[in-house]
Amino acid sequence: MSQKPYNVLVLCTGNSCRSVMGEALVNHLGAGRFKAYSAGSNPIGRINTGALATLARHDLPTEGYTSKSWEALEGINFDILIAVCDSAAGEACPVYLSSAIRTNWGVADPGHVEGTPEEVIAAFEATFATLRHRITRLVELPIDSMSREQLSEALDRIGQEMG
Repeated sequence: MSQKPYNVLVLCTGNSCRSVMGEALVNHLGAGRFKAYSAGSNPIGRINTGALATLARHDLPTEGYTSKSWEALEGINFDILIAVCDSAAGEACPVYLSSAIRTNWGVADPGHVEGTPEEVIAAFEATFATLRHRITRLVELPIDSMSREQLSEALDRIGQEMG
């Protein structure tokens, strides 16, 4: 590959669940064309075990993830920033000052779901499916031939899709 991969930052508040699943999916589905990282505005310091179990159910790596602040990634020039906070849940989405193209893909947080084990797993699977759908659409975009405005509009449209 002659071009460097596109750096993608998946942001959330706690960086323990949705953003970690997003990081794993971008790295997997992006197949070297994209390099993903995740971070949070107020990281909780641990990765949600349900998120790791969901990754394992889908044969994705479960090692190497850390719950960290975006400040830990300061030296990286990001091309795309995807916030996955669920505004319907009243979460404050982190604001990251960067020249990256930004979008908000509000995704439900399965980390706070209570219920039977089956209901909790179903919540994680639903979030994973939404992320997988949207990230698949992202990696299919002809980014090399898109303007910043076209890419921004496409990312916002993808964020409205359910999956």
